[in-house]
Amino acid sequence: MRLQLPDGTIRDIGREVKTVAALLTGCNINPLEVIVTKNGRLIPEDATVSGNDEVRVFLVAHGG
Repeated sequence: MRLQLPDGTIRDIGREVKTVAALLTGCNINPLEVIVTKNGRLIPEDATVSGNDEVRVFLVAHGG
């Protein structure tokens, strides 16, 4: 699986099945600060990723 982080860094993260939450935790990313896409589609934290999936993490900007 290919993972693109918010800073543009790309990591190859094996082929095993993981939830998005586990993937983010393993990369020390707070799930409350990002949104994630798999193969171009927005997915929730409980979705699974694996194999040849293209996963991209976007930092959410917020303010008041």
